[in-house]
Amino acid sequence: MAHFPKPFFKKARGLWYVQIDRKQINLGPDRDEAFRQYHQMMSQPRADHVSPESVVAIIDSFLDWVYKNRAPDTFEWYRHRLQRFVIQYPEMTVSQLRPFHVEQWVGQYDLAVTTRHNYFRSIKTCLKWAVKQGYIQSSPLKDMEVPSPERREVYIPPNEFNAMLVHVPVGPVRDLLVTTYHTGCRPQESLRLMDRYVELGKARWVFPQNKSKGKRAPRVVYLDDEALAITKRLLAESNGGELFRNTLGNPWTKDSINCAVDRIRIRMGKAALKSAGKEPTDEEIAKRIKKLKKTKRAKGIEKVKTAAELRCEAKQKLFRNMAYAAAPRYSLYSLRHSWATNALKSGVDALTVALLMGHRDPAMLARVYQHLSHSPDHMLEQAIRATDN
Repeated sequence: MAHFPKPFFKKARGLWYVQIDRKQINLGPDRDEAFRQYHQMMSQPRADHVSPESVVAIIDSFLDWVYKNRAPDTFEWYRHRLQRFVIQYPEMTVSQLRPFHVEQWVGQYDLAVTTRHNYFRSIKTCLKWAVKQGYIQSSPLKDMEVPSPERREVYIPPNEFNAMLVHVPVGPVRDLLVTTYHTGCRPQESLRLMDRYVELGKARWVFPQNKSKGKRAPRVVYLDDEALAITKRLLAESNGGELFRNTLGNPWTKDSINCAVDRIRIRMGKAALKSAGKEPTDEEIAKRIKKLKKTKRAKGIEKVKTAAELRCEAKQKLFRNMAYAAAPRYSLYSLRHSWATNALKSGVDALTVALLMGHRDPAMLARVYQHLSHSPDHMLEQAIRATDN
C-alpha cells in the first residue's frame, strides 16, 4: 500500500511540517493554513515540491541549525520573524529574491525603529549563513542596507535604583532586580538559573557550556554580598529547578518580568504625578468616555454603566497612561548595563568588566562608554588622571 506523507506538529518548535523525499518542509504554526499548504503541495508534480534554491528551504535549514546551536530564545527570535517572511513569499527562490522584497515585507507592518531593524537583520543573517554553509554561492541581500536600531542608553545610578526599590515590595521581583543590578548578569541567565549551577563556597553561578550564551565556554557569574544572600535564601527554599520564581511559584519568563517592571514604572509615574498635582483634565476625560464600552457584564447580566462609572473608568485609564509616560523605562538589560557603567566608574579595568559580564573582549563595552560620556565629572576626573604623573 502506498504511503502518503501527512503533516505533523513539532511541539518544541511550535510549527507544522510534512516530510517529502526525506526533506521536512515547514508549513507554519497555524494548523488550518498548514493543511491548506499541504494539499496544495500534494496537488503539484512531485519534482516541484521544494526547489533546491527555495528561500523557504534555506530558512528551514537555518532554523534547524539555530535550534541545535543557539539558545531557545534566539531560536524563537528568528522563528517569529522568518515565519512571517515565509507566509509572505512561500514560493520565492534565491535567484528571484531582491532587497525590495524585504522592504515590501517589512513595510506592511507598523513597527518601531528597532523592531524594523530586527526584521531586516533576521532575513539578511539567514542568507549570510546559507553562503557560509555552502547552500548558495552569494547572498542577494549582501548589499541591502539595514536601518539602524534606536539606541536606548538607560543608565540607572545607585541613588536612582534605590528610589525605584521604594516602589518594589519585598519579594520575587525585588530579588531579581537587586541580583541583576549587583551582578550584571544577562536576563536569560538569572531567569534560567538552576540550583545545580550554584557554587555557594565560591560565591558564584557556573552555567555549563551547553547552557551558556554562544555555547563556547562555561559562563561564570560572581556574586557580591547582596546577590549571594539572595541566592542562599532562594536555594534554601528551592524544591529543584529554576531558583527565581514569581509569586505563584512559576519560573519567570521574559514576558512576565517585563509586565512586572511595567507595573513598577506605573507606580513610580503615579507617585510623581500625585506629587506634582497632575491629573487628567475634564476635557480629556470627556473625550476618553466616548471611546469606552457603555455596558458591563455583572454576574452574567449585561448592564449599562452609569455616568459616574464611565467617568471613573476614563480617569483611571488616562492617569495610567500619564503615569507610564512620566516614569523612565527600565528593564533587566538596563540594570545589567548600569552595573557595567558603575564598575567602570569605580575604576575596574575594561577587560575585567568584559569578562565578568560574559564578553570575550572589551570591544563589546563600547556602548557602555556612551553612558560615561554623559557624566562630565567622571570624564574630567579621568582626563586629569591621564596626565597626572
